[in-house]
Amino acid sequence: MRKLLALALFAAAGAATAAHGADAPQCQKVRISDLGWTDIMLTNSTAEVLLDALGYDATQTLLGLDVTYVSLKNNEMDVFQGNWRPVQDEQYKSYFEEGAVEVLGTNLEGAKFTLAVPKYVSDAGVKSFADLAQHGDQFGKKIYAIEPGSNQPLLDMVAANRHGLGGWEIVESSEAGMLTQVKKAVPGKQWIVFLGWEPHPMNLDYELTYLAGGDVEYGPNFGGATVRTIARKNYSAECPNAAKLFANLVYDLDYENHGMQMVIGESKSPEDAAREMMKRNPEKLAKWLDGVSTFDGKEALPVVKSTLGL
Repeated sequence: MRKLLALALFAAAGAATAAHGADAPQCQKVRISDLGWTDIMLTNSTAEVLLDALGYDATQTLLGLDVTYVSLKNNEMDVFQGNWRPVQDEQYKSYFEEGAVEVLGTNLEGAKFTLAVPKYVSDAGVKSFADLAQHGDQFGKKIYAIEPGSNQPLLDMVAANRHGLGGWEIVESSEAGMLTQVKKAVPGKQWIVFLGWEPHPMNLDYELTYLAGGDVEYGPNFGGATVRTIARKNYSAECPNAAKLFANLVYDLDYENHGMQMVIGESKSPEDAAREMMKRNPEKLAKWLDGVSTFDGKEALPVVKSTLGL
């Protein structure tokens, strides 16, 4: 009788331990915002592949940056891995001050985000924001940017006539649309100025010069940036296991540059690129899953390795 009782208590303790890391049923669906940027496609797909292997149901929704913040505030999205700082700090400061969103962690350091030109343009003398206005005719007085909602620093710059750029046009389209213009311009050495950033395979595909002097618009060190993962209010308290995974998801420039190159240059799906980069970086997988369980409370790492064939 004592032996049976002991076994029963042991089994109950084991079940409690296994279930300790499990999230509530409403946490199984994980809603992730996607901006259509290739870097976020890769990082979101990395998270989605892992979450699905852990027994969650992760989905990505394409939204603009403004809509992303509103959706997090309204509990219509759970997580966003694209909080670039300092470029988003001023425009979205109220969301953090009001506690409408919470920070889960920093997922990338060493990034940069500012205006760029092909090297042949900088060789001709355009090395800073201050050099643009005097070459307005060669640029067609156009700056190529990304999707509406992500270009406010440039729109404010033109409105305030900073750097003598009042009257210039900010051409808003998308990452893909902007880079199509770069691709068209470079072979014939046409002049073009556009919003550039790293990580991105544009840094592998083209010889670029990031322009100095844009501290007001994008901060010092060529828009030197960190990227944070943020979530809706109370997400880490309500869904601690999923939140722990997102807090653990820390990338680097090499991972993102090469993963994104697979998507853009090799036409791999973001999910396939994420799986391939995990195979190449098994040490990252162990760190990402440290302290994380499957949705039903099992140890994460062996389950994910088995599910993904790693």
